[in-house]
Amino acid sequence: MKVFIIAEAGVNHNGSLDICKKLVDVSAKAGADAVKFQTFKAGKLVTANAEKARYQIENTGTRESQVEMLRRLELSTNAHKDLFAYCRQKNISFLSTPFDEESADMLNGLGMEIFKISSGDITNKPLIQHVASKKKPIILSTGMSYLGEVENAINWICEIWNSLDKKPQLSVLHCVSSYPARIEDVNLRAIKAMEMAFGFPVGYSDHTMGAEIALAAVAMGAKVIEKHFTLDREMEGPDHKASLEPEELEAMITAIRNVELAMGDGIKKPTKSENDLKKIVRRSLVTAKGIKTGDTIFPNDIIIKRPGTGISAEFKDKVVGMKSVNDISVDSVIKWEDLKHA
Repeated sequence: MKVFIIAEAGVNHNGSLDICKKLVDVSAKAGADAVKFQTFKAGKLVTANAEKARYQIENTGTRESQVEMLRRLELSTNAHKDLFAYCRQKNISFLSTPFDEESADMLNGLGMEIFKISSGDITNKPLIQHVASKKKPIILSTGMSYLGEVENAINWICEIWNSLDKKPQLSVLHCVSSYPARIEDVNLRAIKAMEMAFGFPVGYSDHTMGAEIALAAVAMGAKVIEKHFTLDREMEGPDHKASLEPEELEAMITAIRNVELAMGDGIKKPTKSENDLKKIVRRSLVTAKGIKTGDTIFPNDIIIKRPGTGISAEFKDKVVGMKSVNDISVDSVIKWEDLKHA
């Protein structure tokens, strides 16, 4: 199964449709499978006096309320329609995380093929079950969660799908909801833990600086990788500083595909190129002196040298005591057809 790579534009468009399209261009050029935005109505998401997170204050340099910040980052329904069509034109999947039921309905109406549940909504049973009712594949992010909370969310999804006779199509994303996340907090072993606990494909939503942790997650078996990106980390906005720039995104995706290729099938066996080299660098039994027809082979008649085109060194004990069926000159590779049992 190919790793599904989501280029997370999030709100790094700063409310501009033009920037949105540039982010689509970047993600398509980089080779991402999907580009993802966020769909919300600020007034339905936060109270009027809700404070911004610390990282949002630090990254924006203002102490405005969270709702004031989010209103500037909303995208209209028409902007979503335009973006959806633009993604089709660029041959990349359009995704957006809905933060309310109205937004989920709108995205479903557009024809969005996969839904994403944000980490902040993992305990939002009504929204989770509303999204599940769309009978579309779901990617569930699990930042800030205990394993039991993840299990609850999965059960809520499956409850709806079972009632609709829907085959489960769920991926679970390990995530650390810090911006940026500290390396020592990442806990990549949670990928395997959730895979064993739930039996669904598990991926990783990466908020660390750089791309090395995303690559490690792929090596550990992550089936989905989500990574924030921006046109420029110096742009104004809450998430730019913890995002990759275009060249970094492209390099990460190339590296992920290389890691995928390197994973192989897990069967330990020589490659074709190794088989060619094996004949050159492995060793054979070689005559230490000239041997006449009918001579018995003694230990001091044999030395071990390259190439590996004759009898392997592992069979020295079996060769000792055998007889030569023909003359073998000194420093010659010994072959089985040169010998017979005494």
